[in-house]
Amino acid sequence: MTQAYILTLSCPDRLGLVHAVSGFLLEQDGNIEEAAQYNDHDTGLFFMRLQFACATHDQATLRERLAAFAAPHQMRWHLHAASEPVRTVIMVSREGHCLNDLLFRWKSGLLPVHIAAIISNHRDFYQLAASYNVPFHHIPVTKDNKAQAEARQFEIIEQEGAELVVLARYMQVLSDDMCRKLEGRAINIHHSFLPSFKGAKPYYQAHDRGVKLIGATAHYVTADLDEGPIIEQDVARADHTDTVEDLTARGRDTESQVLARAVKWHTERRVLLNGHKTVVFR
Repeated sequence: MTQAYILTLSCPDRLGLVHAVSGFLLEQDGNIEEAAQYNDHDTGLFFMRLQFACATHDQATLRERLAAFAAPHQMRWHLHAASEPVRTVIMVSREGHCLNDLLFRWKSGLLPVHIAAIISNHRDFYQLAASYNVPFHHIPVTKDNKAQAEARQFEIIEQEGAELVVLARYMQVLSDDMCRKLEGRAINIHHSFLPSFKGAKPYYQAHDRGVKLIGATAHYVTADLDEGPIIEQDVARADHTDTVEDLTARGRDTESQVLARAVKWHTERRVLLNGHKTVVFR
């Protein structure tokens, strides 16, 4: 039975890498259906994403052969079955527009995810979670219980086998320890066009500065607040007549769309980390 796979890789650039990778897949009777590559001349790194079909070997065999092929090239690589949805946990506070959007897209078949659980420090969206038959975990967070709360959150993430954690307007700053545990698999939506207006209340900051564009940024979570590798951004027009409430309302649509695109690209294995930046094969 033919199985579709997605292979992503990065390594030091050198002549003949595309030929070597495509030749390797040919030897495995793999048929390349989609391919993209990027050579970063600043870092000397090569990035590639391929989707291919193979009926001859199972995933375990392909992984074993890939490991032997990749070692001489110093490749970092990942192989995934294209049909497997990414198990996902969503964290949210009291702004539910991004959560609602992701749930709808998931159930509409627009995102290759399986939302296994929702974690919140408030009870506001337990009924929304129930309407989608998703387990809802209410874990209050205070300055006195933050370590215990994060331990429980991480326990749920691990129990659900989550490959991805989405901070869909989760308004608590994660500890350095939690950020390290979720490195490379947690996406946050920040309601400004980073690097402008980091931290709390960016719409208030934008209004105070009289900006003509407001934005949203989806990025990977790191211990440096709002400074993780950026996956996607977008903007909306603003003018002098807008109040903070106007900017907040207009920004919600932008936030939802930006986060949904970032989640889609991540779960389709289109995002590769490149130091403090990303390579996105759209």
